Amino acid sequence: MTTPETRLPLLRRPLVRRLGATAAVVTLLGGLAVAGAGHLDAQTNSSETYRQLNLFGAVFERVRANYVEEVSEEKLFEAAINGMLASLDPHSSFLNAKNYRDMQVQTRGEFGGLGIEVTMEGGLVKVVSPIDDTPAARAGLQPGDLVSHLDGEQVLGLTLSEAVEKMRGKVGSEITLTIRRGEAEPFDVKLERAIITIRSVRHRAIGDIGYIRITTFNEQATGGLQDAVAAIKGELGDRLHGYVIDLRNNPGGLLDQAISVSDAFLERGEIVSTRGRGEENSSRANAEPGDVTGGAPLVVLINGGSASASEIVAGALQDHRRAIVLGTQSFGKGSVQTIIPLQGYGAMRLTTARYYTPSGSSIQAKGITPDILVEPAKIEKIAQQRGRREADLRGALTNPDGAAGAPKSGAASPAEDKVDSTVGPDTDKPGEIEDYQLARAIDLLRGIHLYQRRVN
Repeated sequence: MTTPETRLPLLRRPLVRRLGATAAVVTLLGGLAVAGAGHLDAQTNSSETYRQLNLFGAVFERVRANYVEEVSEEKLFEAAINGMLASLDPHSSFLNAKNYRDMQVQTRGEFGGLGIEVTMEGGLVKVVSPIDDTPAARAGLQPGDLVSHLDGEQVLGLTLSEAVEKMRGKVGSEITLTIRRGEAEPFDVKLERAIITIRSVRHRAIGDIGYIRITTFNEQATGGLQDAVAAIKGELGDRLHGYVIDLRNNPGGLLDQAISVSDAFLERGEIVSTRGRGEENSSRANAEPGDVTGGAPLVVLINGGSASASEIVAGALQDHRRAIVLGTQSFGKGSVQTIIPLQGYGAMRLTTARYYTPSGSSIQAKGITPDILVEPAKIEKIAQQRGRREADLRGALTNPDGAAGAPKSGAASPAEDKVDSTVGPDTDKPGEIEDYQLARAIDLLRGIHLYQRRVN
């Protein structure tokens, strides 16, 4: 595979001074076309290609000479490159040296900002998902929200990188986002910037169910998952009836982490394939023997904020019938972005392939369809007065097995074969159910366990 430097030669200022701006642009961009393809072909050398490069050079020269304010050559080149990449799709972009460093910090799990994963849609910033325990999540931002203004300045006309840069800032400083949500009137949300430390995996035992939430697929994801499973096994032991893997509002992250997390639950078979224009951008990842849970039942939770890497995991477990996927349709980001470093200039994020699930289905613009559709809902327990029962009637016959309502020892429904479904998903106290989708997942796992015990 060719190196990034070979595929994309660097633009060096001395060439501009020596050759003149127009000649340098034609020479250098002509070099990009040749090196990017990796070989000389008829199209690259066609007169039409050089005619278009001459046009670019002429525009560059005119802007530099006649724009109302002086603009540096560096800024013009950067804007041209970013414009070219941004015109391809919402996920391709140019990262200058600072943005590239920020991206590297983010994948390691700690960075500064608002805690929001975004993309572009219709010229506005679209929220893919807020990250747990961040200013954006605490302020109530939701997947699908559109950001139209930043501190009163229109987002329209900004690139995604420019908008993200404006949302970053000094820790403790404030920024006001104008939000469009569905058909409601736009409203402002004031957020205070903070150091965003992402704990990619959280876990707890909910009664007899292990709950594992993966918030993002950074470098900590697989190790965090293994630690979570070990901790839950140690706490519940033989009482463990299954796991809920919560991928809701997970915007994705690193491909290798999505593959290794999927592999943790699978014994064999394909996890994901990528298909690009050339063989170097096509690949297939397969699972290796070993299931970290020992084959325990799984329910995977997804919603409209589950994107990219989280869709790869959900799709792999669903296609292999390893888990039941529950929730709502996922986001549908099924494209692969390759980070190509540009020595001394940052990097470019370029879409190079599409993701496909083991069954051969493309995730792009479609997403993962849950096996069981469960819309989010608020659950309230309705207080009921105790009505009269048979035992309350005058002269009612007594139960020959003893006290009224008490099961006979050794009866067909032993106590250890019953499930207490009143335990709430956000607490171990009975009746306090707040998360309806999670409550349904827990009930499903308990039902599976109860059925398996009775048929076996």
